[in-house]
Amino acid sequence: MARLKDDAQWIVLMGFMVSFALIFLGIIINQSTLVGQTTAESVLEFPKNDILDARSEILFASKLSSDNITLVQKDVSSLALFRKNAIVSFRVSNSTGGSAYAKTIEIHYNNGVTAYNETTNY
Repeated sequence: MARLKDDAQWIVLMGFMVSFALIFLGIIINQSTLVGQTTAESVLEFPKNDILDARSEILFASKLSSDNITLVQKDVSSLALFRKNAIVSFRVSNSTGGSAYAKTIEIHYNNGVTAYNETTNY
């Protein structure tokens, strides 16, 4: 009886194994780039500088008279909304104890992704 040649079967089997390995590695590499991209996007979406800029303007405005503070509240709120698509509100009140010049400042910042609330004495 003649012996069957099975060399071609091994070549086809190795081809399937290599192709499945390449597909598997392609899927893994594709997923790792997606995870890295979303991580970088979440870091970039945090509006640290926007919060610090709004906070510095609010602290500067807290030294003004109460009539000027209401004008600054409107300005800061409208500028943050139009430029950064964020809602910024703050309230300045006299502190309950201590110095007559001490004030309690409540700051609220929300851009739909990040919410920041702070209460400080200044």
